[in-house]
Amino acid sequence: MFVDEAEIILKGGHGGAGIVSFGKRMGSGPDGGNGGRGGNVYLLTDADLTLLNQFTAKYLFEADDGHRGGKNRKTGKDGEHLEIRVPIGTSVIDKKSRETLFEMKKIGQRELICVGGKGGRGNYEFRNPRRTTPEFAQPGLSGERRTVVLVLKLIADFGLIGLPNAGKSSLLNELTNARVKVAAYVFTTLYPSLGVFKDKVIADIPGLIEGASFGRGLGVSFLKHIEKVGILLHCISSESKNPAKDYETVAKEMKSYNKKLAKKSEVILITKSDLTDAKALSAIKRKLKKYAPKIIAVSIHDWDSIEELKNLISDKT
Repeated sequence: MFVDEAEIILKGGHGGAGIVSFGKRMGSGPDGGNGGRGGNVYLLTDADLTLLNQFTAKYLFEADDGHRGGKNRKTGKDGEHLEIRVPIGTSVIDKKSRETLFEMKKIGQRELICVGGKGGRGNYEFRNPRRTTPEFAQPGLSGERRTVVLVLKLIADFGLIGLPNAGKSSLLNELTNARVKVAAYVFTTLYPSLGVFKDKVIADIPGLIEGASFGRGLGVSFLKHIEKVGILLHCISSESKNPAKDYETVAKEMKSYNKKLAKKSEVILITKSDLTDAKALSAIKRKLKKYAPKIIAVSIHDWDSIEELKNLISDKT
């Protein structure tokens, strides 16, 4: 199951208590130390787009509390900070105010969301000429507490499209380590799969068939996902008996569903290029060159072709 929204409670650690203590020697006075600070809670952006799944089993996350102060004016140890990983593309919304606190757009982005409580002061801090033996200390303060809604508003930079078994899932796995299920039958991919390569989100849009725009197969739901994609990587298998027809089938369904889809920037990928020879690849490129200015032959078994594709993805904005 792919989770794209979650509600969780976050809490900074409680500050440690200050203590009441006096030196062992007569007249040595108060020496109770201060409590340590409670730990903070941070959100950290990660490339793993399934991270919201972790919140289906647990909803309360608390940083460590600060430790009590010690004798001889020793300050208690601060509580450990808590880092919670969330997927790139996550909007962090305060449930009470509905304010968007953060947009987690970059891998490695780290945001402080709950501050830990201050440690209480020990009785040493309360001494003065008129009160030489204070017999009280402060408890620590509570850490900040927030209830937040995490929404994965992911718009893919690139979308892998094409007929079923065009090699889209294998390419996504090779580019992003997405671990998409791959098999040689129609509709292996039933939902869009997502991966990240150098902060660029790539979506494997499930295979389209003729009639998809009218609801055949799983078509309409698939076409909706293409609307959210920036640049299309149109996959045509080198094993195809009619590459031009394969291209036109998908292009026709997109245009029938929404004419704006036909205007999206597009690169054609001739996939599984290791299964044919150079002469055949050249013939396929000639047949397809009228559809797109950029055509790349690519295979997950050809390191150079994968590097060329990675460079293209890196250069595109």
